[in-house]
Amino acid sequence: MKTLADLLLLGDPRLYETCAPVERDELPLVAGWVADLHNVMEEIRAKYNFGRAIAAPQLGIMKRLIYMNVAPPVGRGPVVFINPVLENLSDEQFELWDDCMSFPHLLVRVKRHKSLTIRYLDEHWQPQTWDLTDDFSELLQHEYDHLDGILCTMRAIDAKSFRWR
Repeated sequence: MKTLADLLLLGDPRLYETCAPVERDELPLVAGWVADLHNVMEEIRAKYNFGRAIAAPQLGIMKRLIYMNVAPPVGRGPVVFINPVLENLSDEQFELWDDCMSFPHLLVRVKRHKSLTIRYLDEHWQPQTWDLTDDFSELLQHEYDHLDGILCTMRAIDAKSFRWR
């Protein structure tokens, strides 16, 4: 089982790599990967008091996999996004202070699309589609960026868009 000690931190070269798709024959591995992602996210929540989702590459699992766990009524509970694709990104954007488990004390001012559609496979390899707005839209954009080796530090609005938590 992976723990907080396995979380890749800012500067680790793996955080800047593009992830490979999860292949159908790797589906039996997904449950273990999700258990690791869940465990580390719970440790982050306990230690730093934040964390709604985590991308597989943050644990060195270089696959296009995102785990989100936001409790109802705000969220859906645990959701596994396998090979997600973002579509219909709105022209309208908003600014926010973004955070990341891979650098838990740093906040970064970024712009994100106000809404989008995410297409993905669930943990049963079934196709799913979800229209997201506001907080969930920005959250999935953040996690999706991890799959392409992009950190929110790379999306900072300007050189003054950083602050300590």
